[in-house]
Amino acid sequence: MERHAIGTVLVANRGEIAVRIIRSCRELGLRTAAVYSDADADALHARLADEAHRVGPAPARQSYLDIDALLGAAKAAGADAVHPGYGLLSEDAGFAAATVAAGFRFVGPPAEVVARMGDKVAARAVATGCGVPVAPGSDGPVDPTDPAGVAAVAQRLGWPVVVKASFGGGGRGMRVVHDAAGLADALTAAGREAQAAFGRGEVHVERYLERPRHVEVQVLADTHGTWSTSATATAPCSAATRS
Repeated sequence: MERHAIGTVLVANRGEIAVRIIRSCRELGLRTAAVYSDADADALHARLADEAHRVGPAPARQSYLDIDALLGAAKAAGADAVHPGYGLLSEDAGFAAATVAAGFRFVGPPAEVVARMGDKVAARAVATGCGVPVAPGSDGPVDPTDPAGVAAVAQRLGWPVVVKASFGGGGRGMRVVHDAAGLADALTAAGREAQAAFGRGEVHVERYLERPRHVEVQVLADTHGTWSTSATATAPCSAATRS
């Protein structure tokens, strides 16, 4: 795709993150286009943007997770770029690829990188291959219809474990389990929540770290070879963010 200046950014998200992106774009002198479902027609993010486009009814699967609707809104807005925010389709490689194929810039990593990092099982494999220590976990997604088999995996890893969505993030699709008795319900609930939030219901299992400290490394880069990193250490994580 031919590189060109960005004038209008479609924010393919909702709520707080969309508001933050819209305000940041405004500081940079960029126009913004918001998207909204029927449930969010009067939401703050839709009112703050320079324009807003309906993408479907209230269920996220029929609106914020509808790639065709989002790219249709980007076209209607005359957008140059699409920012996915976080959650929803931000870790969907198909969305990143479709955005670029439709002629827009994707504000985020290339699709092939999203494919590696958006899949937590694949990301674990990349980290392990680089010599980065990771929490003990299953080799891949587990079968939610076989709680006895998953219990055997958990026994090998050591209780407690966390049943965790293999796609997406933000603490969605996660359940902490302390013994085999609670595993079947946790698998069902985590898979259901992951499917609703991210459009993918696969889950895997990792040992649950009860008192971790969060050390986060951020990498910021552009398409001109410029990059920087930063690291932040925080107090012990909340249960929703432990992973």
